[in-house]
Amino acid sequence: MMRWAPEKKDTVRALADEILHNYGRGRVLVAVDGPDRAAAAVFGDDLVESLHEADHGAFRASVDDFLLPRAERERRGDDSAVDESALRRMLIEPFRLGGSAAWVPAAFDAVADRQVEADWVTGPADAVLVVDGALEGRSALGTLWHYAVWVEGSDAGDRSPDGRRRAQAIIDNTDPEHPRRLFDDAC
Repeated sequence: MMRWAPEKKDTVRALADEILHNYGRGRVLVAVDGPDRAAAAVFGDDLVESLHEADHGAFRASVDDFLLPRAERERRGDDSAVDESALRRMLIEPFRLGGSAAWVPAAFDAVADRQVEADWVTGPADAVLVVDGALEGRSALGTLWHYAVWVEGSDAGDRSPDGRRRAQAIIDNTDPEHPRRLFDDAC
């Protein structure tokens, strides 16, 4: 027996509508993460597209574009790979300021292992910034977000209780064309 599953665009649109309903004014920070970082990034792209379709300012960034140099990452370990100072100083804080404040969506190229030239971006007073890779194993970043989405795939062993706990929305992305919203709360 086949079970009905929502289309991807419907699930993403419902999530975008929820975010805009709760945070329609001002600058809003949304984290998207999950065990499969690539799937979370794609979901983040789709969320931004849906926010644009709703005629709302939306922008993308990735924590992976704010990494420390390779030697420093290896010395510190995986949990400290992000240059949190640069992330806050160049992306989060300027975005939150609103108005004519500009922010930098990427500061480091991990493949080339070097900083990138700053590309300053501005946006409207009411805008959403969707950042992927910001939840798992990064407790210091957990308090930055107005809203968090946890995207998980078919491997139940990949579930991070930390990421799930911080998320306002959990998405079962086992079938990427038919993702489902999970309500993982208890009374």
